[in-house]
Amino acid sequence: MGRGGRVRRHPWEQLLPLPLPLQPQPADVKESSSEEVDEDYIQDKFNLPGLNEQVPHYRQVLDDMILDLEPDEELENNPNQRDLIEQAAGMLYGLIHACYILTNCGIAQMLEKYQQGDFGYCPLVYGENQPMLLYCPKCMDVYTPKPSRHHHTDGAYFGTGFPHMPFMVHPEYRPKQPANQFVPRLYVGSCSLWPHLGFS
Repeated sequence: MGRGGRVRRHPWEQLLPLPLPLQPQPADVKESSSEEVDEDYIQDKFNLPGLNEQVPHYRQVLDDMILDLEPDEELENNPNQRDLIEQAAGMLYGLIHACYILTNCGIAQMLEKYQQGDFGYCPLVYGENQPMLLYCPKCMDVYTPKPSRHHHTDGAYFGTGFPHMPFMVHPEYRPKQPANQFVPRLYVGSCSLWPHLGFS
């Protein structure tokens, strides 16, 4: 909820699996209000080391766009500046997201999304419709996720270790490897053309 009861929507919010606190999502995005980066986590400066050096307009972005603390009338009247601040807000929130999903609470929320199939299902027959978590943990292969909202998600907002982390913390969620694997076979029977092709 924005200042004065106004709801603010940011286009970059729908690109991440865990939305900002109190921000509504488009109808086509499967989200529940309980799945969000905790505002207390964002407000604790200990959780945001070095981000002020990576994100332009850090303080303004954090206070005005992410936490929605301080009104900035100048920003409302300057569309160019607002666009720059919104781009920086997307970057900052993405970097916060990358840190948050490695916490116990973040892993629990992402495992819930994994179990619900929010990242899609393995398209292989031997994948047996296994839910994916940025990759298929059953066949150990990487796929482009079917939900189009994930097609433009920046991998930096997950980090290189995240896909394996939930299964290291909670091995009980790791699926068993498929019992069968596809083996290509060629049926070789009698063929009247074989002598003409040089086969006897």
